[in-house]
Amino acid sequence: MLPLIRSELRKLTTLRGPWLLLAAGPLIVIAGITGLIQSGGDVHDPATQATALAHVGIAAVLTLIFGILAVAGEYRHGTITDTYLSFPRRGRVIAAKLAVYALVGAAAGLVSSLAAIAATAVWWQAKGGTFQLAAGSAWLTLGGGVAANVAFAAIGVGVGALVRNLAGAVAAALAWIALIEGIAGQLVGSGLARWLPFYASEALDRTSLSATARLLPQWGGGLVLLGYAAAFAAAAVLTTLKRDVT
Repeated sequence: MLPLIRSELRKLTTLRGPWLLLAAGPLIVIAGITGLIQSGGDVHDPATQATALAHVGIAAVLTLIFGILAVAGEYRHGTITDTYLSFPRRGRVIAAKLAVYALVGAAAGLVSSLAAIAATAVWWQAKGGTFQLAAGSAWLTLGGGVAANVAFAAIGVGVGALVRNLAGAVAAALAWIALIEGIAGQLVGSGLARWLPFYASEALDRTSLSATARLLPQWGGGLVLLGYAAAFAAAAVLTTLKRDVT
């Protein structure tokens, strides 16, 4: 297993695209916090601080795409054949990708958390507010955001293995988040929609950025996302074992 993990890490170090994608995460977080304050967010309201820090979870959209690149990107560039020839046990290949990309997702979440802390501190000082980072709720929100980044990276690996066309996989993932979950929330109500992946990630962040009234508790959102990640991982392994490479 260790040679597989080293191989995946070596691939990542030779590619710029995935790192440029992840580098956009902190920028999105900073832009979101800036928009929150510029649109009239009250820095004296503790809920506003929670909402600001919860933007770390938005960066999970990028770790989702990052995870998709793990498998679908190899199919697009034709390197997946060499990977399976070097390591014939395909299940282990997918497992190694899940481990490496989840780890990088965690690192990306931590960087986005630092960006959120810095941006929030700067805006709170500029607006005369008191930034209460020592509060336990702040760390729960940030930890939830990091966990969401990890989960979506793993889900992305699964999606990339199931939908091997890179453009199709990315388009399907973004359409699900932007359209399907939003429509589902309106049609079936937040009581059922909160069990969907993006709503579960909002529960992990402990703040709804989409004005959803009913979220799962943080631990519930974590378990739901863990379940989705495990389901996509299992489906990816089973599908990869049965499909032809080409």
